[in-house]
Amino acid sequence: MKCPFCGSLDNRVVDSRLSKDNTAIRRRRECLHCGRRFTTYEYVEEIQLMVIKKDGRREPFNRQKILEGIKKACQKRPISIEQMEEFVSELEHQYQEAGLKEIPTSDIGEKVMAKLHQWDKVAYVRFASVYRDFKDINEFMRELEEILAHKKER
Repeated sequence: MKCPFCGSLDNRVVDSRLSKDNTAIRRRRECLHCGRRFTTYEYVEEIQLMVIKKDGRREPFNRQKILEGIKKACQKRPISIEQMEEFVSELEHQYQEAGLKEIPTSDIGEKVMAKLHQWDKVAYVRFASVYRDFKDINEFMRELEEILAHKKER
C-alpha cells in the first residue's frame, strides 16, 4: 500500500477491524518511511456493476465518483461524511443484492436526489441543478417552487 503522504511502499498494519456495516475491513497503517498513519479499506470484489450513461456508453460503477458528487452538493451543509459514505455503500449494496449488472445513470441520480431531498434542500437543489442540467433560471425556479409548495403542504 502506497503512503498518501510520502509515496513509500513500506508500511505496516497497526490495527484491523470490520467496518460499521460489516462490508469492508478497515486497516490502520503506519508508514515505515515517514512514520505517519493512514487508513485503508478492503472490500470484497463482487460482480462488476456497469453504469449506462445518457449517451449509451457503459462504464464501471464508481462509488467514489458518486460520493464526490454528493460531497460537492453537501459542501458547507450539515451532513457528515459518514452519512454520505454510508448512503453510497447502501446504494451499491442495493444494486448488488438486486443482481443487476447494468444500472442507468438516471436511476442512480434519482436515488441520490431523493436522499439529498430528505437530508437538506440546499444540497438537493445544488445536485439537481447539475444532474438535470438546467438550461435557464426558469427551470431552476420551477424546481425551487416545487420545494416551497411541498414545504407549505406540510
